[in-house]
Amino acid sequence: MGRQRPGTPTLEEVAALAGVGRGTVSRVINNATGVRDSTRRAVQQAIAELGYVPNLAARSLAGHRADAVALVMTEPDWRLFGEPFFTEIVHAVGDALTDTSLQLLLTLVRTDTERRRFVEYARGGRVDGVLLMSVHAEDPLPDMLAKAGLPTVMLGRRSGEESVTYVDADNAGGARGAVAHLLDAGRRTIGAISGPLDMYVAQCRLRGYREALELAGVAAGASLVVEGGDFTEESGQRAMTELLDRHPDLDAVFAASDTLAAGALNALRAAGRRVPRDVAVIGFDDLHSARPTDPPLTTVRQPLQEIGRTMVRLLREEMEDSAAAWRHVILRTELVLRDSA
Repeated sequence: MGRQRPGTPTLEEVAALAGVGRGTVSRVINNATGVRDSTRRAVQQAIAELGYVPNLAARSLAGHRADAVALVMTEPDWRLFGEPFFTEIVHAVGDALTDTSLQLLLTLVRTDTERRRFVEYARGGRVDGVLLMSVHAEDPLPDMLAKAGLPTVMLGRRSGEESVTYVDADNAGGARGAVAHLLDAGRRTIGAISGPLDMYVAQCRLRGYREALELAGVAAGASLVVEGGDFTEESGQRAMTELLDRHPDLDAVFAASDTLAAGALNALRAAGRRVPRDVAVIGFDDLHSARPTDPPLTTVRQPLQEIGRTMVRLLREEMEDSAAAWRHVILRTELVLRDSA
């Protein structure tokens, strides 16, 4: 299934509405001299009525491109740019663009005003396509970009009914395999630290955790799950402390990211619990930060380099074919065994 991108107002339509030639419209847009005030007002009124901005379609007709793509993060906090997951995605996308002529622009879009401003910026021909990451469930930005006719590829998705091109890992399957490993090792009181549940990735990883317990006939009580709040080490430490207060007999925990798991290890150490002897811990992502933990972290590896390459490939294909249908790609995960479980 797929969708066609709707058109946006063109230079020719502005010229027709204003009753002038295409060149006159260009001169008004570029604030050139030699245009009568009455003509300039007519063109400006036509631009306002049509909602026209110089766009990618017009640039392509002229044989020009911005030779740039935007990588947009929609988290409200600049500090999350420093989290290992986002750092590795930036590296993966940058590596995928190495052999192209495209420049990578990084930006943060947090509010409705910033969304509108970014869409107008992108429609104005400053970028040829947009890569989105960390999009929450109700975020309208992907739909705004699609409506504006801008090639867009998301890392992850907002729901199971996503209608914008995305690349994702098998989050539910990876979590299911991680918890099955804990069960096979004889663990029975297994807690979970989820990510923010307004993100589909967190919902999928939590679903995989519950499915594994259900398949094994093990109770998955609501008190065994604590929402991490965000995918940070501090959130993981707070959540692990809460889990230990609720269930002093806890013998394992599945954390929805490596940074959450690192925080859980800190809390377990502070509580005098030995890992993995007393409590086994598994994370998700297999970031570089997973290796220096004490003990080394067992985790679910998602192929970040392949994700970055696939996002760039799909975006470039959409940039070449403005009528391309959206596509959904889900990549395999792998359980990486280390000392924590």
